[in-house]
Amino acid sequence: MQQVKVGYAPNSVSDYSWEVSIIILIIYFIIINLLAFFIMRMDKTRAKRRERRVPERTLFMLAIFGGSLGIFAGMKSFRHKTKHKSFAIGIPFIFLTQLAVVVFILP
Repeated sequence: MQQVKVGYAPNSVSDYSWEVSIIILIIYFIIINLLAFFIMRMDKTRAKRRERRVPERTLFMLAIFGGSLGIFAGMKSFRHKTKHKSFAIGIPFIFLTQLAVVVFILP
């Protein structure tokens, strides 16, 4: 005789909500990392032209809010901020911390 779990349906609303939440998070991280990457490009261009720059605080805030991979990719792609110890150490640290949080949160 099979046991049936009461109150559980494989395609219930709660399962759907979880999937939608994951999709929204993935889209968020894609957007924030693309934004961070292109802001690094913009800052490098402005540096070459000796124009007003993007504050370092803004770049770090983008990294903290999930754009650390985009900032890191921008650093390597445009050879920008790579000699600054705060970026060379801080951005990978933020990324690894975020990665650890994701690994421990997701089953």
